[in-house]
Amino acid sequence: MESRREFLRRLGLGVVGVALGGCATNRSFAKRREPNIVFILLDDMGWSDLPCYGNPFHETPHIDRLAKQGMRFTDAYAACPVCSPTRASIMAGQYPARVGVTDFIPGHWRPSEKLRVPTNRTQYLPLEIVTIAEALQGAGYVTGHVGKWHLGGADHEPQMQGFDFVRLSGLNRTDKQVTAFTDSAIEFIETHSDRPFFLYLAHNTVHIPLEAPADLVEKYENKPKPAAGVNNPIYAAMIEHVDANVGRILTRLDELDLSDNTIVIFFSDNGGLRQMYTGEGPIVTTNAPLRGEKGTLYEGGIRVPLIVRWPGVVGPRSLCSTPVTSVDFYPTLLEIAGAAGPAGQVLDGQSLIPLLRQKDPFDDRALCWHYPHYHHSTPAGAIREGDWKLIEFFENGASQLYNLRDDPGEQTDLSVVSPRKALELQIKLARWRRSVGAAMPEINPYFDPARRHEWGAHPDRQ
Repeated sequence: MESRREFLRRLGLGVVGVALGGCATNRSFAKRREPNIVFILLDDMGWSDLPCYGNPFHETPHIDRLAKQGMRFTDAYAACPVCSPTRASIMAGQYPARVGVTDFIPGHWRPSEKLRVPTNRTQYLPLEIVTIAEALQGAGYVTGHVGKWHLGGADHEPQMQGFDFVRLSGLNRTDKQVTAFTDSAIEFIETHSDRPFFLYLAHNTVHIPLEAPADLVEKYENKPKPAAGVNNPIYAAMIEHVDANVGRILTRLDELDLSDNTIVIFFSDNGGLRQMYTGEGPIVTTNAPLRGEKGTLYEGGIRVPLIVRWPGVVGPRSLCSTPVTSVDFYPTLLEIAGAAGPAGQVLDGQSLIPLLRQKDPFDDRALCWHYPHYHHSTPAGAIREGDWKLIEFFENGASQLYNLRDDPGEQTDLSVVSPRKALELQIKLARWRRSVGAAMPEINPYFDPARRHEWGAHPDRQ
């Protein structure tokens, strides 16, 4: 069996000094030190969950400080409105439709619905994909994964995808796991502080079920509530709890004198989840003023918080309104690390370095989404180009057109008054789907209108 070093060299990474087992060193890096990278990924955190994005009830002093010290993106997007595909887009640098993972693993299933939706091409991130972790290994970085993976088990866990140090989440999620993940992340940072490192810290909060320390829940139960909004005390406590643990990471970087040479990225895998997809249980949050939630292609399902702190490069309190997406992280991190991209592997994103430096021009482009599944909405695709956004629903071919500059809440469908723009975007979206090999739903021969909303066992779970 070929070694990982031979595997990466065969794929064209062409960089010596690959980290094997987390212990290898590379003398060529002794004279220069590339920036450390800490990527913090939240689960189901909505665009309006943070005070720095306008939330009047929650308290996140550490994340707010991160925003004050770096750049806050107002129009950042997850590549999918559910978790696994967005995580795949970060690891692969490709749109989920190209990877072949378009729903969470394994996915939802409605056996009697109007459309028979495609299953994921694989129920894991394919090993032939060179992940960003493998690319950074090739540039001399030691790599660590802590927390939620959700890109395959058994032979497809992070240690098979370029991570030297791995701490996975357990089956039983509790609020104590946030602390445990942070403990492991700090352990990784302390152990590898003498060389460039890439830490991918993927919390499984604020995903339901809601759980938080009792003292924080009591604090928000007693805190005066704003007139508008859901203002759930347990949800608010979860957010403050994860904020405190983000603060622990930032504090340890300061104590180890690493902050000035460490890039911190804070992101969420999709928009906020208001309620279980079955319609059961409490409504826990809102994405207002955005429309929709996780599982939909409205802004509330895909627009997410993104904060980047890079001392000496990103100006404090800087703001970016350029639309960006999770496929952009891969080329961005390659450029930061001075790493070579994988030969023969398409990268769909664009490096964010020009935006972070606020100097060089950033190429205009359209962003696209493909979510051919039933969740909180029906199978659909979407495209945003400039201020215009079109959502196409696959059940009936209907489209909705919005101008996000004038109408970020997507309340006024302009497809009738601007039919040429709607047709233009629909054609571009169809062309993009062909280019990435997007799998489309088909008419379901077992469609039963009386049972269409029933959830069944996914074929890959049977």
